[in-house]
Amino acid sequence: MTAAADPTSLKDLLERVRSASEGERTGLREIIQHVGERSFAPALLVPALLLVSPLSGIPGTPTIGAAIILMISLQWLAGRDHLWLPDVLMRREIASKHMQKALDWLDRPARFVDRHSGKRLRALVHGPSRYLSILVICLIVITWPFLELLPMVTSTGAFAVSLLTIGLMLRDGVYVVAGYAFIGVLGGVIYMVAGM
Repeated sequence: MTAAADPTSLKDLLERVRSASEGERTGLREIIQHVGERSFAPALLVPALLLVSPLSGIPGTPTIGAAIILMISLQWLAGRDHLWLPDVLMRREIASKHMQKALDWLDRPARFVDRHSGKRLRALVHGPSRYLSILVICLIVITWPFLELLPMVTSTGAFAVSLLTIGLMLRDGVYVVAGYAFIGVLGGVIYMVAGM
């Protein structure tokens, strides 16, 4: 099945992923079908959120997540109206018990975001500002394959990507601002540590 409309909340998004995870294993193809093949922001947000969860500790997951996010982002930047991913990625699967555990872990933060979101600072989620956020997401994720062995690093980057994408999906510029602020703080910490 293909989702009739874009998810309107994080709870809606997680429920669609949960519906795709009812078998023994969960495939990316099923997730995309449930989320919607025209839903770029939600499709981008799913791997970002999952990489904030304990799933990021599974070897290879950050690199696969980075490839998925990068391909979706580049197609969004190119103005495509229909999401396409190569079969080698669409055939990727994970044990549904791991997926359900990650979704349970994300449930409370998702409810918090849904309660504290609205149509704010909309100039940051439309036009050139939107494309800037997508470009920043691309720049973040291309580092993940090289940083995968460092604990928590990709999860930290995935949190920044999640904030930006939540803003784009919910059309709430406050989350975009939070994403940029988090990136700025993270960059400052890295600069200080590197200078020590």
